[in-house]
Amino acid sequence: MLFLESCILLVALGLSMLMRPWRMLAGPLAAPWAASLVLLSLLWVLPQALPAGISIQLSGACLLVLMFGWPLAVIELVLVALAVWMLGRLGFAAVLSQLVWVGLVPATLALGLGELLRRRLPSHPFIYVLGRGFIGTALCIFVAGAAYEVIHHLLDGVELEHALVARWLMAWGDAFLTGMLVAVFVAFVPEWLATWSDRRYLGPPPE
Repeated sequence: MLFLESCILLVALGLSMLMRPWRMLAGPLAAPWAASLVLLSLLWVLPQALPAGISIQLSGACLLVLMFGWPLAVIELVLVALAVWMLGRLGFAAVLSQLVWVGLVPATLALGLGELLRRRLPSHPFIYVLGRGFIGTALCIFVAGAAYEVIHHLLDGVELEHALVARWLMAWGDAFLTGMLVAVFVAFVPEWLATWSDRRYLGPPPE
Protein backbone atom coordinates (compact mmCIF):
# COMPACT_ATOMS: atom_id res chain seq x y z
CA MET A 1 0.00 0.00 0.00
CA LEU A 2 2.95 2.31 0.58
CA PHE A 3 3.81 1.98 -3.12
CA LEU A 4 0.28 2.98 -4.20
CA GLU A 5 0.19 5.99 -1.88
CA SER A 6 3.64 7.08 -3.01
CA CYS A 7 2.55 6.90 -6.65
CA ILE A 8 -0.56 9.00 -5.93
CA LEU A 9 1.60 11.61 -4.20
CA LEU A 10 4.18 11.78 -6.97
CA VAL A 11 1.58 12.03 -9.74
CA ALA A 12 -0.44 14.73 -7.95
CA LEU A 13 2.62 16.75 -6.98
CA GLY A 14 4.17 16.42 -10.43
CA LEU A 15 1.02 17.62 -12.20
CA SER A 16 0.58 20.53 -9.82
CA MET A 17 4.20 21.65 -10.20
CA LEU A 18 3.91 21.59 -13.99
CA MET A 19 1.17 24.23 -13.75
CA ARG A 20 3.35 26.56 -11.65
CA PRO A 21 0.43 27.66 -9.45
CA TRP A 22 2.64 29.70 -7.10
CA ARG A 23 2.26 32.55 -9.60
CA MET A 24 -1.22 33.08 -8.11
CA LEU A 25 0.37 34.06 -4.79
CA ALA A 26 1.41 37.40 -6.25
CA GLY A 27 -2.19 38.57 -5.82
CA PRO A 28 -4.73 38.63 -2.98
CA LEU A 29 -4.41 34.89 -2.32
CA ALA A 30 -0.99 35.17 -0.67
CA ALA A 31 -2.20 36.08 2.83
CA PRO A 32 -5.04 33.52 3.07
CA TRP A 33 -2.76 30.82 1.62
CA ALA A 34 -0.12 31.42 4.29
CA ALA A 35 -2.74 31.59 7.05
CA SER A 36 -4.44 28.40 5.90
CA LEU A 37 -1.08 26.61 5.80
CA VAL A 38 -0.49 27.36 9.49
CA LEU A 39 -4.05 26.62 10.61
CA LEU A 40 -4.37 23.39 8.65
CA SER A 41 -1.03 22.15 9.96
CA LEU A 42 -2.32 22.62 13.51
CA LEU A 43 -5.60 20.88 12.71
CA TRP A 44 -3.80 17.90 11.22
CA VAL A 45 -1.48 17.57 14.23
CA LEU A 46 -4.35 17.97 16.73
CA PRO A 47 -5.59 14.33 16.62
CA GLN A 48 -2.21 13.19 17.97
CA ALA A 49 -2.80 15.27 21.10
CA LEU A 50 -6.27 13.81 21.79
CA PRO A 51 -6.78 10.98 24.30
CA ALA A 52 -6.42 7.45 22.99
CA GLY A 53 -9.53 6.16 21.28
CA ILE A 54 -10.70 9.58 20.07
CA SER A 55 -10.19 10.09 16.36
CA ILE A 56 -11.30 13.44 14.92
CA GLN A 57 -9.66 14.46 11.67
CA LEU A 58 -10.66 17.53 9.68
CA SER A 59 -9.44 17.57 6.10
CA GLY A 60 -9.79 21.10 4.74
CA ALA A 61 -8.78 19.80 1.30
CA CYS A 62 -12.05 20.74 -0.44
CA LEU A 63 -11.90 24.25 0.98
CA LEU A 64 -8.33 24.64 -0.29
CA VAL A 65 -9.44 23.62 -3.79
CA LEU A 66 -12.22 26.20 -3.76
CA MET A 67 -9.93 28.93 -2.44
CA PHE A 68 -6.73 28.30 -4.40
CA GLY A 69 -7.48 25.77 -7.12
CA TRP A 70 -6.32 22.15 -7.23
CA PRO A 71 -2.61 22.68 -8.09
CA LEU A 72 -1.93 25.16 -5.30
CA ALA A 73 -4.03 23.10 -2.88
CA VAL A 74 -1.87 20.04 -3.60
CA ILE A 75 1.32 21.95 -2.84
CA GLU A 76 -0.13 23.25 0.42
CA LEU A 77 -1.31 19.79 1.47
CA VAL A 78 2.18 18.41 0.92
CA LEU A 79 3.67 21.21 3.04
CA VAL A 80 1.07 20.53 5.74
CA ALA A 81 2.02 16.85 5.74
CA LEU A 82 5.70 17.78 6.11
CA ALA A 83 4.81 19.96 9.11
CA VAL A 84 2.81 17.09 10.65
CA TRP A 85 5.75 14.74 10.14
CA MET A 86 8.19 17.15 11.80
CA LEU A 87 5.95 18.32 14.64
CA GLY A 88 4.00 15.15 15.38
CA ARG A 89 4.77 11.64 16.52
CA LEU A 90 3.67 9.72 13.42
CA GLY A 91 6.10 7.93 11.14
CA PHE A 92 6.53 8.55 7.43
CA ALA A 93 4.10 5.83 6.32
CA ALA A 94 1.31 7.11 8.60
CA VAL A 95 1.78 10.72 7.50
CA LEU A 96 1.85 9.68 3.84
CA SER A 97 -1.41 7.78 4.29
CA GLN A 98 -2.94 10.82 5.98
CA LEU A 99 -1.77 13.08 3.17
CA VAL A 100 -3.19 10.84 0.45
CA TRP A 101 -6.57 9.86 1.93
CA VAL A 102 -7.34 12.97 3.97
CA GLY A 103 -5.82 15.48 1.56
CA LEU A 104 -5.01 14.54 -2.01
CA VAL A 105 -7.88 12.18 -2.77
CA PRO A 106 -10.65 14.50 -1.43
CA ALA A 107 -9.02 17.46 -3.21
CA THR A 108 -8.98 15.59 -6.52
CA LEU A 109 -12.58 14.45 -6.05
CA ALA A 110 -13.56 18.07 -5.32
CA LEU A 111 -11.89 19.13 -8.57
CA GLY A 112 -13.84 16.53 -10.54
CA LEU A 113 -17.11 17.35 -8.81
CA GLY A 114 -16.64 21.05 -9.50
CA GLU A 115 -16.11 20.39 -13.19
CA LEU A 116 -19.22 18.18 -13.28
CA LEU A 117 -21.38 20.82 -11.61
CA ARG A 118 -20.12 23.53 -13.96
CA ARG A 119 -21.07 21.43 -16.97
CA ARG A 120 -24.39 20.02 -15.76
CA LEU A 121 -25.98 22.66 -13.53
CA PRO A 122 -26.75 26.37 -13.94
CA SER A 123 -24.20 28.95 -12.86
CA HIS A 124 -25.86 30.12 -9.65
CA PRO A 125 -24.36 31.16 -6.29
CA PHE A 126 -26.61 28.66 -4.54
CA ILE A 127 -25.16 25.84 -6.66
CA TYR A 128 -21.63 26.98 -5.85
CA VAL A 129 -22.08 27.35 -2.09
CA LEU A 130 -24.34 24.37 -1.47
CA GLY A 131 -23.18 22.07 -4.25
CA ARG A 132 -19.44 22.58 -4.01
CA GLY A 133 -18.97 24.00 -0.53
CA PHE A 134 -21.43 21.95 1.52
CA ILE A 135 -22.87 18.78 0.00
CA GLY A 136 -19.96 18.34 -2.39
CA THR A 137 -17.47 18.45 0.47
CA ALA A 138 -19.40 15.83 2.43
CA LEU A 139 -19.48 13.51 -0.58
CA CYS A 140 -15.79 13.94 -1.43
CA ILE A 141 -14.63 13.39 2.15
CA PHE A 142 -16.88 10.36 2.55
CA VAL A 143 -15.83 8.71 -0.72
CA ALA A 144 -12.15 9.21 0.12
CA GLY A 145 -12.69 7.84 3.62
CA ALA A 146 -14.67 4.87 2.31
CA ALA A 147 -11.88 4.04 -0.13
CA TYR A 148 -9.39 4.17 2.73
CA GLU A 149 -11.49 1.84 4.86
CA VAL A 150 -11.91 -0.67 2.05
CA ILE A 151 -8.22 -0.71 1.14
CA HIS A 152 -6.70 -0.54 4.62
CA HIS A 153 -9.13 -2.16 7.01
CA LEU A 154 -11.41 -4.62 5.27
CA LEU A 155 -8.64 -7.20 5.10
CA ASP A 156 -7.85 -6.63 8.79
CA GLY A 157 -11.25 -7.88 9.92
CA VAL A 158 -12.82 -4.50 10.70
CA GLU A 159 -16.57 -4.40 10.07
CA LEU A 160 -16.90 -2.22 7.01
CA GLU A 161 -20.47 -1.13 7.76
CA HIS A 162 -19.51 0.48 11.08
CA ALA A 163 -16.47 2.13 9.56
CA LEU A 164 -18.53 3.64 6.73
CA VAL A 165 -21.12 5.02 9.14
CA ALA A 166 -18.34 6.70 11.11
CA ARG A 167 -16.82 8.11 7.92
CA TRP A 168 -20.18 9.49 6.81
CA LEU A 169 -20.76 11.25 10.13
CA MET A 170 -17.24 12.69 10.25
CA ALA A 171 -17.54 13.99 6.68
CA TRP A 172 -20.22 16.42 7.76
CA GLY A 173 -17.81 18.22 10.06
CA ASP A 174 -15.75 19.24 7.05
CA ALA A 175 -18.93 19.96 5.10
CA PHE A 176 -20.33 22.41 7.64
CA LEU A 177 -16.98 24.17 8.07
CA THR A 178 -16.33 24.44 4.33
CA GLY A 179 -19.88 25.47 3.46
CA MET A 180 -19.95 28.17 6.14
CA LEU A 181 -16.58 29.65 5.17
CA VAL A 182 -17.37 29.58 1.45
CA ALA A 183 -20.65 31.43 2.07
CA VAL A 184 -18.80 34.06 4.12
CA PHE A 185 -16.06 34.45 1.51
CA VAL A 186 -18.56 34.78 -1.35
CA ALA A 187 -20.34 37.55 0.52
CA PHE A 188 -17.38 39.51 1.86
CA VAL A 189 -14.06 38.50 0.24
CA PRO A 190 -14.76 36.74 -3.08
CA GLU A 191 -11.17 37.46 -4.16
CA TRP A 192 -10.13 34.72 -1.72
CA LEU A 193 -11.89 32.13 -3.88
CA ALA A 194 -9.96 31.31 -7.03
CA THR A 195 -12.88 29.19 -8.28
CA TRP A 196 -15.42 31.99 -7.89
CA SER A 197 -16.30 34.42 -10.67
CA ASP A 198 -18.75 37.31 -10.29
CA ARG A 199 -19.38 37.30 -14.01
CA ARG A 200 -20.14 33.59 -14.08
CA TYR A 201 -22.28 33.30 -10.96
CA LEU A 202 -23.82 36.79 -10.73
CA GLY A 203 -23.95 37.72 -14.40
CA PRO A 204 -22.30 40.61 -16.26
CA PRO A 205 -22.45 44.03 -14.62
CA PRO A 206 -25.25 46.33 -15.79
CA GLU A 207 -24.39 48.74 -18.58
